[in-house]
Amino acid sequence: MTDAPTAAQPRRTFRVGAAARPCTLVVCRGCCCGNPRKYPGTDHDWQLDRLRAAAADSGGRLAVRVSDCLGPCDQANVIVVQPSTAGRQAGGRAQWIGFAMDDDCTDELLAWVTAGGPGLAAPPAALELQFVAPPREARAARR
Repeated sequence: MTDAPTAAQPRRTFRVGAAARPCTLVVCRGCCCGNPRKYPGTDHDWQLDRLRAAAADSGGRLAVRVSDCLGPCDQANVIVVQPSTAGRQAGGRAQWIGFAMDDDCTDELLAWVTAGGPGLAAPPAALELQFVAPPREARAARR
């Protein structure tokens, strides 16, 4: 027996609500970001451990993903903060952070995402200074 609809049995559409996504940190660890030869003064592993520990302690409100090269290598280390479902519904959009090398930046990043992240909480002023354009927007601005 097949599940295909027949003339006597119209196709039914089911709407399934999207699962609530947590605020997500996408941490670049490609060719330049996280490279101890290029940036020997930064403990890249410690930074990633701190981010993962914060996600583990968040009760599911924060997630961390590691990505290969995200593109703006001249602004390494790059971290993209993706809003949660609630943050996106409140108007939050993904925010790219460049030069995320030191503990102060990591502290401010964690404070922001713990407070809700894009759309739900204002970023610390010092962290805003590290916001960078996504590669696509940066290319369009150069044209």
